[in-house]
Amino acid sequence: MGKSRGVLCHLTSLPITNLESAKKFVTLLSKNNIGFWQMLPITPPDSHGSPYASPSAFAGWSELMKKSENAFHDEDSFWLDDWALYCTIKSHHQNLPWTQWPIELRDRDPSALQQWRNKIEFNSELQAQSNFQAAWNDFRNFASEKEVSLIGDLPIFVAHDSADVWAHRELFHLDEDGLPSSVAGVPPDYFSEDGQKWGTVLYDWDAHRRENWQWWKNRFARMLRLFDVVRIDHFRGFHSAWAIPPQDDNAKNGSWQAGPKDELIQVLIKIANSEKQIIAEDLGIIPKEVAEMRIRNNLNGMAVLHFGFDGKLKTNPHHPKNITKQQVVYTGTHDNDTTLGWWNHSDDKRKRRIKQSLKPGEDIVSGCIRLALDCESNLAIIPLQDILRLDSNSRMNTPGTSINNWNWKFSWDNLLSEQLEWFGSL
Repeated sequence: MGKSRGVLCHLTSLPITNLESAKKFVTLLSKNNIGFWQMLPITPPDSHGSPYASPSAFAGWSELMKKSENAFHDEDSFWLDDWALYCTIKSHHQNLPWTQWPIELRDRDPSALQQWRNKIEFNSELQAQSNFQAAWNDFRNFASEKEVSLIGDLPIFVAHDSADVWAHRELFHLDEDGLPSSVAGVPPDYFSEDGQKWGTVLYDWDAHRRENWQWWKNRFARMLRLFDVVRIDHFRGFHSAWAIPPQDDNAKNGSWQAGPKDELIQVLIKIANSEKQIIAEDLGIIPKEVAEMRIRNNLNGMAVLHFGFDGKLKTNPHHPKNITKQQVVYTGTHDNDTTLGWWNHSDDKRKRRIKQSLKPGEDIVSGCIRLALDCESNLAIIPLQDILRLDSNSRMNTPGTSINNWNWKFSWDNLLSEQLEWFGSL
């Protein structure tokens, strides 16, 4: 039997976004010897539909669910009350950010908060989250019976306007009014002469250390109750993050903020049963120290074939010949174009390099999927759009834009069944 293989497909790409559809998809994967399903974060998305800017690091996207019963673990009390309060108060204040709420609510006066626990919305959000948990438990058990492992996605940062930052102000770099004293981004590089200012709130790592990493322990344990494997987005943020003064218009005047490095990584590994339950997203311009940090902690990183045919091929870690067993290989990710779209937009130099790795008469999509399955990696994850051989019109997300993202859906048709059967038989 060959290497393990999986499919990258978010829940919102199902024809109908619910867990009955998800079970149908799991059945197709299982039938075709596809043992992993990787999805994007399942927390509530932002107003643009992005699951990477959620107002909660813990809550499930309750619009997926219909089932009703009490299915919480005791550990969920850590975040559940704060999430229900946040949703209730926000809905009564025109959805304004928590920093613009009345001061007694912004600053969490206990008597003021108690009044909001008596609102109908508070209890209905508790019920919605209970529905989510019950339905998800049922779905995960179904996937386990079908021998399909679920891979979840954990964004390293959380949105400033979130229940987590409101409830745990002491764990983030905020001023006395709750506004960020510094925000995340990246410094000037060949992508942008001014750098990139993301605006994400940064952690006060010393404060996390003083509470013995309890917030992170709870967050990671929650993810492992939902998924078999967890991908940590922007893994390099554990090493260092680019901190920018919030008043600056660009990222030029930022500075590197040291992260907790191995100290926090070891905490997360102890919560998991194995290092192999963690995938470190280490894409982009990654310092040598970050790669060494991942390797000495025995974590799998990521290799993306779309990045493998530029620069110096002998040292490019994404080139098929250089991919190792400590990497999970992808043709592309949710932030990449589809493989067909990537090929169509590649220049002649890149196309010549790619053709050198293809077999005679092999098309670009089949060739890249074969390269992923042939390399040293133990696990290959292929976006469903590539298995279906779709072009740029089916791209999931274009970073730096907020229009026409997160919208792609597939159809239950013969093409889906035939192509999944083809992928599973390779």
